[in-house]
Amino acid sequence: MIKKNNQIIAGIDVGTTKIVVLIGEISVNQVINIIGIGQYPSKGIDKGNINNLQSLISCIKKAIYEAETMAEYRISSIYVSLSNEYLKCKNEIGIVPIDNKEITHQDIKYAIYTAQSIKLGHDYKILHVIPQEYIIDKEYGIKNPIGLSGCRMKAKVHLITYKHIFKKNLVKAIQSCNIQVEKVVFSGIASSQAVLTFSEKQSGVCMIDIGGGSINIVIYFNGYIQYSHVLPYAGNTVTNDIAYVFNTSFQNAEIIKKKYGSTILTSLTASELIEISNLYDINTKTIQNDILIQVINSRYTELFTMINEMIIKIQNQLYHSSQSYILGSGIVLTGGGAQAKSLKILAKKIFNTQVRIGIPLKIKTYNDKIIQPNYATVIGLLKYGSKIYNHHKKQFHKTTILKKLFCYVQNWVKKII
Repeated sequence: MIKKNNQIIAGIDVGTTKIVVLIGEISVNQVINIIGIGQYPSKGIDKGNINNLQSLISCIKKAIYEAETMAEYRISSIYVSLSNEYLKCKNEIGIVPIDNKEITHQDIKYAIYTAQSIKLGHDYKILHVIPQEYIIDKEYGIKNPIGLSGCRMKAKVHLITYKHIFKKNLVKAIQSCNIQVEKVVFSGIASSQAVLTFSEKQSGVCMIDIGGGSINIVIYFNGYIQYSHVLPYAGNTVTNDIAYVFNTSFQNAEIIKKKYGSTILTSLTASELIEISNLYDINTKTIQNDILIQVINSRYTELFTMINEMIIKIQNQLYHSSQSYILGSGIVLTGGGAQAKSLKILAKKIFNTQVRIGIPLKIKTYNDKIIQPNYATVIGLLKYGSKIYNHHKKQFHKTTILKKLFCYVQNWVKKII
């Protein structure tokens, strides 16, 4: 039962393999309690690209209905995740003179505005503007410059841009279900909100969210995002490899991957025999499990090697500009693909650093099954929305106090007069 005065928030992750809707209740102590869960297999979308709008809308409606029925609550607005190979990131700097005055909120807004006033590619728009740090004259690493003095301030920001048409079609699909889109959030940022700790972001960490159609990569240094990227290959790529090698259907390959698959070959699994149906499910053949594991290992090794090269490139750039570049907290793997057997062992070998599997943190639910890596993005959307709600609540509280103070002074003046 929904408690009075508690804020309700909803999030939807429209993935390549499934659509997940969560409804959460923000309690007075700011803990999110999941009260509604809905999920349905995806149709009409692949790697963030919508290829059949009506099919997608139908799937979204079914997932929403399931969540609403469970929560006994009608969703009016929702936070939506977005992941697509056309999302791009860029670090920019905005400069504002301060003329030895104290820095104000207006100065910060103007510096950030100048940082995002860049020429974008055709049909590209800005999705996120994330402040990294502020520099006053030659003093670096300032998190909050309000009240400080100097001659000139620089605002370093991380920009995430997107191709307008993809966001437009996704929003259209949600709105067709008579639900308002509260905000569209990059899936990588949402997952980061769910699985990363404050200390990990401070010491340096790379989060790798392995979905069905794409991999979201987000790298933090000194508490802020330094780099973000989307790879258009993920769990389904591995499944397609299995289907091709063994001449079977995608559905059969997915079942085999989950039941027998692993990323590391062991003496126990090598001799295991697997029965596989052919493409039309007419005949079957028996193979040794080591062949399946070799297929899975090859693809994950290729993907992780590609990501490791990205990380090294970013670290070299930071090193040469005398910035923090060490991933003190190593790698955090999350998403449905992170549940592949022995993936942590393979990742440690390739990245040569500590690795952990990231599950959603600080969440309350009656169903422990959703406290898993494959729900990181949608739980992150609720956390993202909760932060926005709390910020607005604080601003409203401040405004209310000022209004009360103004009325008190006004009445006091009237009495004197």
